[in-house]
This record gives sequence, C-alpha cells and structure tokens, in this order.
Amino acid sequence: MAPYLYIAPCILLMGLFVYYPIVENFRFAFYEFSAFAPDKVFVGFENFLALFQDEVFYIALKNNIWYAIISIVCQVFGGLVLAAILEDPLTRLFSGFFRTAFFLPVIISITVIALLFSFVYNPDIGILNSFLRLLGLEEWTRAWLGESETAIFAVIAVSQWQSIGYIMMLFIVAIQSIPQELYEAADIDGANKFYKFLHITVPQVKEMLFVATLITLTGAFTVFNEPYILTSGGPGNASEVLGTLLYKSAFFRDEMGYASAIATIILLLSLAVAIIQMKLFKTGKED
Repeated sequence: MAPYLYIAPCILLMGLFVYYPIVENFRFAFYEFSAFAPDKVFVGFENFLALFQDEVFYIALKNNIWYAIISIVCQVFGGLVLAAILEDPLTRLFSGFFRTAFFLPVIISITVIALLFSFVYNPDIGILNSFLRLLGLEEWTRAWLGESETAIFAVIAVSQWQSIGYIMMLFIVAIQSIPQELYEAADIDGANKFYKFLHITVPQVKEMLFVATLITLTGAFTVFNEPYILTSGGPGNASEVLGTLLYKSAFFRDEMGYASAIATIILLLSLAVAIIQMKLFKTGKED
C-alpha cells in the first residue's frame, strides 16, 4: 500500500491538471458556446465538419508539417552533427565556446528573439537585406515577413536558430556516454570519421534520437509564439499555424467549441506522431 501512497499526489496532480483538461476539451469540441455565456448547445460533430471544410485549417496544417520537416532536418540532424563535431578530439579544445554560443539563444525569451528578428527581417533597415545588398544580391532582397511566399519560412528559421542549441546539448550528453573503446577499435580498423559517425555514434544515441525527435515534432505541431509575434499568421493566412488558428478562434471570434475541435486535432496529431516514433525507434530495451 505504501508505494501507492507515495505516488498518489503525483497521480492526483496529473489527473487534475493534465488529463481532466484533455477530457473537458474533447467534450467541449461537441458544443457551440461563448466564453461569456453559460449556455452550451450540443452540435455533435459540426465543429469538426466545419473545421475540415475551412481552407485556413489546411493552410495551417501544411505550415505545421513544413515546421516539422524543417525542424527534423535542422534541429535533430543538424544538432547531432554539431554535437559530434564538438565532441571530436580535434575540436574539443574550442567546444566550450561553441557550446555556449549555440546554447545562448535557448535561454533567451522567445518573445525577445521574435522581436529581434522582426528587425533582422525589416525590408529597409534589416541586417538580412543589408547583407544581401553587400554581396550584390539586390534581387534577393524582399519583405521576408510581408510576402506570402517567404513569411512562414522566415518564421521557421527563427525557431531553428533558437532551438538547435538545446537539441545539440542533448546529443552531447548522449555522445559522452558512448564507450571510447568502440572508437579506439574503429581507429585500429582504419575507419574514417564519417564511418564512425554513421556506424558508432548514430546507433549509440538512438534513444536520445527518439527523445529529440519527439520534442521537435510535438513542438512543431504546438508552435504558437514565433508565428503569432512575428506575423500574427499573415500576410493573409500565409503563415497561419494550428496554434494561432486556435487562439484566434477562441479569443478573437469567441468560437470556443470550434477552438476545442482544433485543440483536439492537435492532440490527435501529436499522439499519432508519438506512436509512430515509438514503433520506428523501438530498441528492444522497452521490456
């Protein structure tokens, strides 16, 4: 009985602040109601049907998928490569400086970073356009956050810059736990760095790869701060994501049932991603 008493507070808090809101949100998705009125009208699946007929929903979903794909490439793959380079004996002398440089954006508020990049992307005085003009690439300059073709990718780039240091540090911890005997044996066999990275480092950090991928993908489908602060989903709806669509539905249009339906879709997508990842990254140690 004693073990159950020890974990009872944790179970109680998890149930109260995690699972109960999820169940309530799922229930609210079947109602039409206002945040300022107590009455709720049961509408069945109408909120979900309206959502699937809303073209903005598909724009937001496509942007979230872009977010996920680019985040996997830049944060997970890029973070692993950076960690492997910084843990290499040849670069370890300078790794302290580069670890700090890459990790510094992680501890800065995303609001501050988003405001900073709104200046970087400024079409007239921004650093990015000034740099392109300096290189003679005048035709490449544009209003990065003001054009529908570039707005979402400009926003995604900010997230990659801010988050890659965190994922890199996770991989550094994982790489440091790899037995050095494996690398020494590979050196004796004449293996080059690329072979050691592919056949020793990557398999040995597989569990961390799962964690990093899970963090990155769930973050990509729940992202809100960067697109909302930088573009508010614009121009038009070009950089809309599910998080900003949910926020506008709930707090601008007061469509709480519709917003609950969006939140339910985000939850289901995150669950699906997590289940697929658990299948793909199964190591055999789970049992």
